[in-house]
Amino acid sequence: MKALAFALVLAAAPASAAPAKAETAVLAGGCFWGMESVFEHVKGVTDVVSGYAGGDAKNAHYEAADSGHAEAVKITYDPAQVSFARLLQVFFAVAHDPTQVNRQGPDVGPSYRSAVFPQNEAQEAQAKAFIARLSAAHVYKAPIATRIEHGGFYPAEAYHQDYARKHPLNPYIVINDRPKVAALKRAYPNLYKG
Repeated sequence: MKALAFALVLAAAPASAAPAKAETAVLAGGCFWGMESVFEHVKGVTDVVSGYAGGDAKNAHYEAADSGHAEAVKITYDPAQVSFARLLQVFFAVAHDPTQVNRQGPDVGPSYRSAVFPQNEAQEAQAKAFIARLSAAHVYKAPIATRIEHGGFYPAEAYHQDYARKHPLNPYIVINDRPKVAALKRAYPNLYKG
């Protein structure tokens, strides 16, 4: 049922002319390790960087308490291969639970909130419309908590980059993040890259 609802929501998304150059998307949905791991496996994605979004530059580090930042990922993608709407579909369907408020899995607090940080007006319009269509389709039992936010993106410390790939047997990765990658492969085999 949920897969069909997502297909209908995506089908309702307006088509846009795909520019020839790479584009970026910034999404926050809990721990950036898992988000990075999921989007690294999406065809058309050329780079994923873990980082912080929504706060100011001086507090863009892991130890900053009450920084205003969300753990986020900056996704560089080829819009000729994967659309922003398709990235939103992966974000809402497998990368995180968009009904959670200030948490994902074992991680609790505003830095683990669900948010889209549009990089331009078109992305903002698409994200708002996508959320509205998901809400109207009642894909989830609980209301969608994902917010549209603005602010800069700041890369996380080097030890956070490619964490799931470098530490595949870390219990946190095994329990929380590998199932998301498996869900991507299962739900969207045409989008999955190994």
